[in-house]
Amino acid sequence: MKLDPIDIEILDLLQDQCKIPLAKIGDHVGLSAPAVIERVKKLEEHGVVTGYQATLDARKLGRDIACFIGVIVDKPVAIQDVEEQIDSCRDVMECHHVTGAYTLLLKVKTATTSSLEELITQLRSVRGVSRTETLVVLSTHREGMRLDLTPLGVPAEQRARRAANGGARKPRVVKGTEAVS
Repeated sequence: MKLDPIDIEILDLLQDQCKIPLAKIGDHVGLSAPAVIERVKKLEEHGVVTGYQATLDARKLGRDIACFIGVIVDKPVAIQDVEEQIDSCRDVMECHHVTGAYTLLLKVKTATTSSLEELITQLRSVRGVSRTETLVVLSTHREGMRLDLTPLGVPAEQRARRAANGGARKPRVVKGTEAVS
């Protein structure tokens, strides 16, 4: 799917607040709400937008221990089986097949050191796992899922200007269609 600057700006707005009313997005990008709905639908159909989620504070929900667990799988043919077993571990938030010292790198948030120990024991019992190494997070400076869309056409100064103007911009007409100036 070829993305135009309006698509990029819609994606940028959705990343900031996925519950933003589509009419408000339209005000930002200079399109009507139905036009925004159609664009968002196409972005979803093409798999550019894969879902919507709330960002939760794990600590306030009792998940005070954050860590990364490096998993070494003894044979490459076992990786898929190990990944499937990891899918059943409720405290594993992310599982990445990586290069370097580990085969898999897991991001974990759990309640206590006891629950972390149980998870490590469970991981080590998975057939194909030869070793794990756990790095406990002491503090987090930055965490998120936001993609920088600047290279795709949303310059930082444009976003700053949008914020300074309260978000609304006046649409301009180009060859009979709405566009953003």
